[in-house]
Amino acid sequence: MYLTRQTDYTMRLLIHLAVQGDRRSTIQEIAEHYGISRNHLMKVAHRAIQAGYVEGVRGRTGGLKLAKKARDINIGEVVRAAEDWTMVECFEPRSNRCPIARGCGLQLVLQEALEAYFAVLNRYCLDDVVRRKALLIQLLGLKTA
Repeated sequence: MYLTRQTDYTMRLLIHLAVQGDRRSTIQEIAEHYGISRNHLMKVAHRAIQAGYVEGVRGRTGGLKLAKKARDINIGEVVRAAEDWTMVECFEPRSNRCPIARGCGLQLVLQEALEAYFAVLNRYCLDDVVRRKALLIQLLGLKTA
């Protein structure tokens, strides 16, 4: 399974903001530290703000910071919200055109697998992901406060 760039960048954004603490970071700064597209990151940041994970402040002294404590941001919730989990056509009843959907057990098997996947992700929060904060700060080339 491969998560989309949107989910990858969402997690990178949250990790960056978590290690920064209360310091605001700009999209440009975060994009440069990760070597990723500023445009993609802007879209991701907008969605993260809408989802309530990130707080955005406009203006000269503006920037982004976490809207919640890292321990209150559940990894399973973030990944679930960032991805489209329609793994096969029959997951979407309104657009399902599979002729065997009513008799096939694949949907149940895949649904069980997804539930197991999220059961693991749900056990972790952003704080767990940034436990090695000093190393992450060093790897991202950030200044410590």
